[in-house]
Amino acid sequence: MANTTICRGTHWTWIWQVLLCFSLYYFRGVSGQLQYTIPEELKKGSVIGNVAKDLGLTVKDLAFRKFQIVSHDLKQYLSIRMENGDLIVSDRIDRETLCGAKPSCFLNLEAVIENPLTFYTITIEIQDVNDNAPTFSKKSFDMRISESALPGLQFILGNADDPDLGTNSIQSYTLSDNEYFSLGEKLTDDGIRIPEIILEKSLDREKQSSYKLTLTASDGGKPSKTGTTIIKVTVLDVNDNFPVFTQDKYRVSLPENASVGFLVAHLNATDEDEGMHGLISYSFSHIGKIADQIFSIDSSKGDIITIGTLDYETSDSYEMTVEATDGGGLVSHCKVSIQVIDVNDNAPDITVTTLAATIPEDSPPGTVIAIINIRDLDSGLNGEILCQISDIKDFQLLPSSSNYYKLVTAADMDRERNSVYNVTVQCMDKGSPPLSTNKTIQLTISDVNDNAPVFEKMNNIVYIIENNQPGTSINNIVASDLDQDDNGKITYSIVNSNIDNIPVTSYVSINSVTGVLYTQRSFDYEQLREFQFQVMAKDSGSPPLSSNVTVRICIIDKNDNAPKILYPSADTEGSALFEFIPHSAEKGYLVTKVIAVDADSGHNAWLSYHLLQVPDPTLFTIGQYTGEIRIGRDLPDVESLRQKLVILVKDNGVPSLSSTVTLPLVVAENFQQVVPEIRRQPNNADSKSPVTFYLVVSIALISCLFIITVLIAVIYKCRKTPTPTSYGAYSRNVYPQFTLGCPSEISDTSLPFPFSYDVCVTLDSKQNEIAYLKPMQNVPTDNLIDTDDTAMIDSANTDLTLNNIVQVFES
Repeated sequence: MANTTICRGTHWTWIWQVLLCFSLYYFRGVSGQLQYTIPEELKKGSVIGNVAKDLGLTVKDLAFRKFQIVSHDLKQYLSIRMENGDLIVSDRIDRETLCGAKPSCFLNLEAVIENPLTFYTITIEIQDVNDNAPTFSKKSFDMRISESALPGLQFILGNADDPDLGTNSIQSYTLSDNEYFSLGEKLTDDGIRIPEIILEKSLDREKQSSYKLTLTASDGGKPSKTGTTIIKVTVLDVNDNFPVFTQDKYRVSLPENASVGFLVAHLNATDEDEGMHGLISYSFSHIGKIADQIFSIDSSKGDIITIGTLDYETSDSYEMTVEATDGGGLVSHCKVSIQVIDVNDNAPDITVTTLAATIPEDSPPGTVIAIINIRDLDSGLNGEILCQISDIKDFQLLPSSSNYYKLVTAADMDRERNSVYNVTVQCMDKGSPPLSTNKTIQLTISDVNDNAPVFEKMNNIVYIIENNQPGTSINNIVASDLDQDDNGKITYSIVNSNIDNIPVTSYVSINSVTGVLYTQRSFDYEQLREFQFQVMAKDSGSPPLSSNVTVRICIIDKNDNAPKILYPSADTEGSALFEFIPHSAEKGYLVTKVIAVDADSGHNAWLSYHLLQVPDPTLFTIGQYTGEIRIGRDLPDVESLRQKLVILVKDNGVPSLSSTVTLPLVVAENFQQVVPEIRRQPNNADSKSPVTFYLVVSIALISCLFIITVLIAVIYKCRKTPTPTSYGAYSRNVYPQFTLGCPSEISDTSLPFPFSYDVCVTLDSKQNEIAYLKPMQNVPTDNLIDTDDTAMIDSANTDLTLNNIVQVFES
C-alpha cells in the first residue's frame, strides 16, 4: 500500500524534514508542499492520499475554489477525485522510464486553488520495486582462449543490466559447474559488478576444443529474478595479448542539435599481437535501448556517430560500454559517457489556467482577468523567460509565483470607448537567438447603465398656428443613450406641471417610444399665446437614468377676429344715433372719430377706415388710419338736414375681415332742430310710439346731467394729478401692453410676425399726442367701455357737441 505522508523522504536528513514540516504548518493555505511516497507499478485507480484532508480543505472547497492539478509531464500519471479529494493513479508509473538510473525519482505536481489564489507543490517520490529481471546485452558470448593460457587467467565478461535500484538490482553472478572455469567479480569505481571467468586448469585443445557455460545474474529482490547468457569458449592457439584502449573512459559533450551522422567520438584500441590475433573489431557490449537508436559504432574504425535525433529535454546524458575484440578472441572494454548540451530549441509555453472572458465596465482597477502559467523546457538562460503585454495602458501582467502571472486591469473600463480587448501576452526566453511565443486573450466588457440620455436639441421652440386640429403632431423630441440594450432603451414622458391650474397634459401629449409631441386641443392665440413644459427621457437601466429638456410652444396668430367698433356704438341693426353738425361748420371740421380694435395681432390687427357709402364723396372724408371723419368742404344750403354715412373698418389679414357701422348725421343751427329730425327716423315713424316721448324726456334730463357732469369733472381733475388729454390713460387702464413672447419664424418686409401692434387713435385732431390702444389677452371687447369710460372720453374731448355727449350716454 502507498505510503502517504506529508513530510517524509527516503534521502532527506531528519533536520531537513523537521524544517520542512515546520514551514508547511505555518504557511499552508498561502503556499506549501505535500510529499507522498509510493511504489512504482501501482494499479490504475490506486489511492495515494487525500489531498483535501492534507491541505485542510473540505470537499466543497475543491469545487468552489476551482481546485486543479497542473503536471508538466507528457503523461498525466495522477489525478484528483473531486468528490472526496483522493489523489489517485491514472496511468502506469514506471520508475525506470521516468528517472532511469537516478537514485531518487520524483513526480512534481502543482496544485492551484482560487478564492484566494494559493499554490501548492505536490512531490511524489517513486520507490523502486523489483519489476525487472537482469538481462545481458547478448544472448551468448564467444570467448577464445589459447591453450597456452595459464591457470588463474581472468577473462572479463559483459555485465548484466537491471534497471532496478538497491537490493532489487544485480547482487550476484553464478556460473554453471565445470572443472576448468570459475567465476569472479570485479567492482568498478561506479559500483558496478563486472563478472569475469577465471581459468582454473590449463586447457588442452586436443582434448576439448570448446566449452559451453551458462552465466546467471541474480538480483536481490523478493522473490529474486535472474537472467542468463551462454558463454561459448573456443580453445585457440596461443594469443597472449589483449586489445588495449587509449582511455579507460571517454567523456564527450554533444549539442542536442547535432545532425544525423555527427562524429561523437573516435575510439582506439591496440593489440601487440600480429596477424589475425592483432586485428581488432569494435562493438557495443552494453548500451541502453534509447541510446542504441541514437548512436552506432563503426566496427573497424571505432567511430561512434549519431543515427538519431538528440533531445536534451528527453535525456541529458548517455552511458555505454564498448568492447574491442582481437582476432584471437581477446576482449577489452572501455566506458563512453556522452553529455548532451542544451540549445535553445524550445519556445516558451503559455497556458491560461483561469480566464474571465467578460467583466462589467464598472470593474475596479486590479480585477483579475486571467492566471497564466509560463514554462520553458530549456535550461539555464535558455529557460529564463521575460513576459510583457501589448496593452500596458489598460492592463498589467503581474508575477504571482514561480512561473505564474496574473493579468489584471490597470484602469477603469468604459464599454462605450472600447467594448472588446485583444490582449496579447508575449513571452521571450534569454537564449541566443531568443525564442518567443504570443498568446492573445480576448476580453469582452459588458455594459453598465452609466450614461444618461442626451437630447439632440436643448432649445426646443415649436410654432403652432391657432385653430389647429387636435391630435396633430407638432414636433419630435429625440434623445440618444450610449449604453446598450435596456440601458440604452429610452422612454419619453411629460413632467407634470400646470398652466393656469390646468395640467399641461391636457394641452399636449407625447409618444413614449418615438418622442413625437401631439396637440390635445385646438389653441386660441387670443386666449393663450405661449407656454412651456419639460420632457423627460429615461432609460430602462437599473437604476434608470434620466434627463430633462424644456419645450416652448408658441401660438401663431391667425386672422380669425373681425374688427370690433367701439365708437360710435351701433344698435342691433348696425346704425348709430345721430351726430350733430352745425351749419357754421367749415372745411376740416371734426365730425366724430371712429374707434375700433382687433383681437388679433401683427398684420392681422392693422386697421384701416373707409367710407363705404356717402351721399357726396366730396362732402366728408375719413382718415384711413385715424378714423377721423371731417367735413371735406364748406356746407352748402341743403334741403335735407340728414346725412347717412356707412363706415367700413377692415384689418390687414389674409383674407381680410371687416366690420361696418352706419352713422346718421344731422346738420342744424342748434340742437332744437334735431328733435324733429329724430321724429322722422324710419325706426320711429309710428307717432303713437312712446319712444319719442321718452327721448324728449331723456334729452331734458341729460341736459341737466351734463351740467352736473361738467362740474364734477372739473372738480375731479383739480384734485388729481393732470393726465394727458388722450387715450393714453384709457389704453393703460383698459388694454395692458404685451411684449413679444416668442422668436419670429415668419416675417415680411415690414415687421416681424407675430407681433402685437398698437391701435393708434386720438379723440381730437388738434391734439398732437397719440394714444395707443393695445388688445388685452383674455378680456372681452364687449365690456371695454362703460359709463365711467364714457365720462373720461367726454372730459378729454371738449370739442364734442352736446349731441355727441347725448349719444355716448344713450349708447
